[in-house]
Amino acid sequence: MSDSLTSEAPAPAPSTLPPEELDRLTDDIVAALKTVYDPEIPADIYELGLIYRVDIADDRAVAIDMTLTAPGCPVAGEMPLWVENAVGAVAGVKDVKVNMVFDPPWDQSRMSDEARVALDMW
Repeated sequence: MSDSLTSEAPAPAPSTLPPEELDRLTDDIVAALKTVYDPEIPADIYELGLIYRVDIADDRAVAIDMTLTAPGCPVAGEMPLWVENAVGAVAGVKDVKVNMVFDPPWDQSRMSDEARVALDMW
């Protein structure tokens, strides 16, 4: 039924989408997420580890769980819309729903090596 980009979610039911279509959608969604930046941090939200879960349903509706670096982030109201717009522009995506979550809280351990290099946090 869905494909998850994180290992925290339970194993998804098998998708009825062809594997090559699911792979293309996954790659294109990740690429779209990498175009969204926190204006105060020079790294994209995907590499920062702000994306907790991405599920692609058989009807190509996408559900995203994301967080912020801090609950009081000044772009808290805008960033989900940026994510919806970026992912909604991916060819084949039917609908996008972004859920803001704060459990578990974000911390720097969620950042990729790429983000650590960009932020000089070694």
